[in-house]
Amino acid sequence: MDHDVKASEATPPQRSRDDGTAATPQDAGKKQPPGGGKSTTEGTTPKAASGAPKKKPRKLKPNNVRKLRIDRMMSKAELARRANLSVLTIDRVEKGFGCRMNTKRKILEALGLSLEDRVRVFGEEE
Repeated sequence: MDHDVKASEATPPQRSRDDGTAATPQDAGKKQPPGGGKSTTEGTTPKAASGAPKKKPRKLKPNNVRKLRIDRMMSKAELARRANLSVLTIDRVEKGFGCRMNTKRKILEALGLSLEDRVRVFGEEE
């Protein structure tokens, strides 16, 4: 039986100890990085440099929602409650961010305006 190998001649499995040094005699004195010698940063690139698409700056479209709300002595919270919208939505609309037609309808009704006043409040649609 030539192919039998004694237990003393077999190569022990390579394991690293908690202090980062090698556990086998062949690797004595060599330091291993934590995680078993595998570096987590090898071959990776930062996500920002990976060709992610650049965001286009949003075009803000001014409107008269804030002016009309203040003329009626309403807070953003009151307008949001009456329109059944969030205060954040009211804030974004007043800053000129776009919104859905249904949101515009709710704001007009909460301000006591008719749907025909849409152009006066929000301007012409593109």
